[in-house]
Amino acid sequence: MDVGFLGLGAMGSQMALQLIKAGHKVSAWNRSPQKVQDLVAQGGVAAATPQQAFQADAIITMLADDDSIASVVLAGGLFETAPTHAVHIVMATISVGFAKQLEKLHAARGLAYVAAPVMGRPDVAAGGELNILVAGKPEHVQKVQPLLDAMGKATWPIGDEPHKANVVKLGMNFMLASAIESMSEVIALATRNDIAGEKVVEVLTNTLFGAPAYKIYGPAILAGTFKPGFKLPLGLKDVRLVLAAGEDSGAPMPFASILRDNFIDAIAHGDGDKDWAAISKVALRRAGLMGEAK
Repeated sequence: MDVGFLGLGAMGSQMALQLIKAGHKVSAWNRSPQKVQDLVAQGGVAAATPQQAFQADAIITMLADDDSIASVVLAGGLFETAPTHAVHIVMATISVGFAKQLEKLHAARGLAYVAAPVMGRPDVAAGGELNILVAGKPEHVQKVQPLLDAMGKATWPIGDEPHKANVVKLGMNFMLASAIESMSEVIALATRNDIAGEKVVEVLTNTLFGAPAYKIYGPAILAGTFKPGFKLPLGLKDVRLVLAAGEDSGAPMPFASILRDNFIDAIAHGDGDKDWAAISKVALRRAGLMGEAK
């Protein structure tokens, strides 16, 4: 299938590569040209402009946020130039309100729209092992299913309205941030009571909390290095988006407000370039542990 791909960040570059490996023709555009050249070296095709990338059977946007999509896709008039048979797949984490706006804009243009936000970090994307939440008309999803299969190990249908996939994705990210925060507080509690943080993580990951999130982020909190996989500002963005979705739909999310303030705290202390697991430093600092979990 001819695929246009916009947005070759840490996740997008790995996802586009999986498509190439599966035999699809990928024409890619990115604000940073070097990312495109790196993909060309691995079999991709350079799209000189976003408009050129939109001339495909399927168009994937993995742009960072609402504003990026608005400035590149909407302000660029790309819907007007896209082939009428194309399916536009938005795979980034965006707000529910903006997703609903995109539904209306696609319908007005007669352009197929599928939302397919992903769950997983760059190393997971590099292995084609993402979990993909998908929502859109069944015939549109079916058309692009081979692409989703190339990028992920499982596709989870959410419904016919694309914005519903974004609701679930924001909920999942909120729960991940909550897991990081709760582990951080328990590690701080244990450390203040002369119990090694390693012992807490050993127990929780081998008993009640053996899910991948705890096994990934527990050791990361202990190590305290926080090599970026999903940066803190992106975590703050998603917490703000889930708060907005909750307010708009009448679903109070009080713990999300606490998480938002803790993300702001972490960024204000100079950790904005770190992985979002660095939010753990807030709980440790408040406990007088100087960021030490051990």
